[in-house]
Amino acid sequence: MAGAIIENMSTRKLCIVGGILLVFQVIAFLVGGLIAPSPTTAVPYMSVKCIDVRKNHHKTKWLVPWGPNHCKKLKDFDEAVSRQIEANDIVFAVHVPLPTKEMSPWFQFMLFIMQLDIAFKMDNDLKENAEVTLDVSLAYRDDPFSDWEEIAHAIENRKLKCTFGSPKTLESEGRHYDCDFLPFMEIGSVAHKYYLINIRLPVNERKGINVGIGEIKDIRLVGIHQNGGFTKVWFAMKTFLTPSILIIMVWYWRRITLMTRAPVLLEKVIFALGISMTFINIPVEWFSIGFDWTWMLLFGDIRQGIFYAMLLSFWIIFCGEHMMDQSERNRLSGYWKQVGPIAVGSFCLFIFDMCERGVQLKNPFYSIWTTEVGTELAMAFIIVAGICLCLYFLFLCFMVFQVFRNISGKQSSLPAMSKARRLHYEGLIFRFKFLMLITLACAAMTVIFFIVSQVTEGHWKWGDITIQVNSAFFTGIYGMWNLYVFALMFLYAPSHKNYGEDQSNGDLGVNSGEELQLTTTITHVDGPTEVYKLARKEAQE
Repeated sequence: MAGAIIENMSTRKLCIVGGILLVFQVIAFLVGGLIAPSPTTAVPYMSVKCIDVRKNHHKTKWLVPWGPNHCKKLKDFDEAVSRQIEANDIVFAVHVPLPTKEMSPWFQFMLFIMQLDIAFKMDNDLKENAEVTLDVSLAYRDDPFSDWEEIAHAIENRKLKCTFGSPKTLESEGRHYDCDFLPFMEIGSVAHKYYLINIRLPVNERKGINVGIGEIKDIRLVGIHQNGGFTKVWFAMKTFLTPSILIIMVWYWRRITLMTRAPVLLEKVIFALGISMTFINIPVEWFSIGFDWTWMLLFGDIRQGIFYAMLLSFWIIFCGEHMMDQSERNRLSGYWKQVGPIAVGSFCLFIFDMCERGVQLKNPFYSIWTTEVGTELAMAFIIVAGICLCLYFLFLCFMVFQVFRNISGKQSSLPAMSKARRLHYEGLIFRFKFLMLITLACAAMTVIFFIVSQVTEGHWKWGDITIQVNSAFFTGIYGMWNLYVFALMFLYAPSHKNYGEDQSNGDLGVNSGEELQLTTTITHVDGPTEVYKLARKEAQE
């Protein structure tokens, strides 16, 4: 009778906790959908063709497309030909942002992609596998009348991938090629109000530089930055969630340290998962509002990588510790086959990120995809990481299958037990299945919302209410994994309740001091828990 009351109370608490977490999950989605604007904004820029006939280009003067000291402009290249202006004396200038606007640190990052308007001409056709060479410079200033300060200068190559939909005849001259967008620039902070981009297309026929690239009419850029309103909502969520996870993490570890035994592997992994979640939550981005920290994008990638590696490791160890077999599993070395692919895959992705965003800290125009060697190296890292991920999920699916098979086998012995003990073990099995279903639901929601955010227009409009789908995806999924970690530490914290000696009236039948815990293989100071004893006994039989 006492066991049934305890189990009913435990189930009731589980339902209450689940309901509270569900409410917070809905709030997380609504915050992004109803309060935050779209996560990013794309702004198109048309470059202005400026004339620069000085010998030492870019050494003493920046060419500004508009404003008080704007450059001398060309309407088109026909004017350049008529005025005998060479290609080396033409600079494509882009001012960021557009007139009457200012950039803000709340924008967090700037990503630019480039599109070349290339016209077909019989005597200047675009060669196959053509490569354009760009002499690019980036500068900034914080008021409209101060001098421009250089941030970066580089000479970059980009491969052109263009198609022409008409026959290449005289009648088709002047029609434009359909060219893919090219990666141009990425900066991890927006610390200044105004930015200036100067682009040259140096021509050297003897060296074959910019020869056979067709007749370039214009250069267009698309700038993408994070919306300031979304940044404020994102920072607010991080600021709120950081103490929440910290408090439950301190409470969880305090419960473990009060035990008369050392922490076991599953408890350590859950605590490490909480640390990695806290590492993501800590809102160090607040400092990016006042400091020019261009490494924040790379730092964010590293934080997410650590969390996902810990999450994948937890799922493997969680299944292994519930395997209910004779194996001694309370050691990390026992999972080297399953955890190994996680470590290798994470390392490959880290190296790839360092080769891309790590180099961009010095040269924002760099892209690993612009050279054959870089592309092959990047693809090698991604393929190895993909193979490791596939191996991981094969191991995980096999372990989940084994756990459910073993649980089904053990359930056949439950009717022979006393009612109270049966309810206790049924509760343990129920909670394992419950957490597995929650895990699958979280993973499914992540995939579903990602797909929805990619195929929709970015927002849904119901009457006067506009829901930002992309923002809801970011805030909702971010809140969901925080709640998942919170629930893990709450549900898997060791219990300190004592249910007394064995009773003749059908009580739990556990030894004095035995602790009711959610995990099945947490070892008591006097030996394994009853569920683990039961599993070993039946395995031996």
